[in-house]
Amino acid sequence: MALTFKEIRRLFQVPTKGRVRLDDYDPEWAGKKEFKELSKDELKTHAKGVLQRNIADLADAQERLYASDTHSVLIVLQASDAAGKDGTIKHVLSGINPQGCQIYAFKKPSSEDLDHTFLWRYMKCLPERGRIGIFNRSYYEDVLVVRVHPEWLTNVGRTDRGKDFWQDRYDDINAFEQHLTRNGTLVLKFFLNVSKNEQRKRFLERLERPEKNWKFSSTDLEERKHWSAYREAFEQMVQNTSTTWAPWWVIPADQKWVTRALVASIVTRSINKLGVAFPEVSEQDRKRLAIARKELLAEE
Repeated sequence: MALTFKEIRRLFQVPTKGRVRLDDYDPEWAGKKEFKELSKDELKTHAKGVLQRNIADLADAQERLYASDTHSVLIVLQASDAAGKDGTIKHVLSGINPQGCQIYAFKKPSSEDLDHTFLWRYMKCLPERGRIGIFNRSYYEDVLVVRVHPEWLTNVGRTDRGKDFWQDRYDDINAFEQHLTRNGTLVLKFFLNVSKNEQRKRFLERLERPEKNWKFSSTDLEERKHWSAYREAFEQMVQNTSTTWAPWWVIPADQKWVTRALVASIVTRSINKLGVAFPEVSEQDRKRLAIARKELLAEE
């Protein structure tokens, strides 16, 4: 994964203008040509090293973010079922201080949620300054699952479900994210791009391995039948909401180590670009610290 940030942006960042086709993003992407010559064991060893370096760098970046208390980071993860969202969170954030991180996995909205605007329940969970917030699924579900299943769309105060309805939602999301970035929140959005064949393999693994049976739901299989409709909804989502202030990243998800290494690298480098640093101590405070040190040493 020895890619420059410029290369990563060219390969995986969604442009802010023009048509977006998910078929242009290879879910099986495995890095530069030299990686394809490695054996499976060599690839795993290389991947482990890359990820560990990224985890260490991210831990340092998160500590500076927390200490500076000037910015927050919102990481949005969207994907089809079994694309690896949970695993990405577990591995990428394994080295982060839990005090500086908060994770929300959004499920079916409650009756209270439905009595408010579609952004309401997400606004309550935004990360405070100095912290990294992760949305495992997000407000983007409101232009995805309900677009595939319009019969689930209720209490919206509008009867139309045409192009203008969805465009209004895209506009609301874009304005919401622009408000966040203007007020110091770095918004990083990742679509984990898993292939239909790989999803099938992972579903079968959940069914065949007893310790993974709990992860399989009959609704997963039902939603898989709407694969094409979801792909179209995903395309419309990234096309209409990849902005200069909050662009989408389409991350290959068929090989988990690729997913984790790329997400960790993008998050780390994006935080570093904020220029966050440990607070500087004033000369007056330095004198107070020197006096305190002298007093503590005198106790010996």
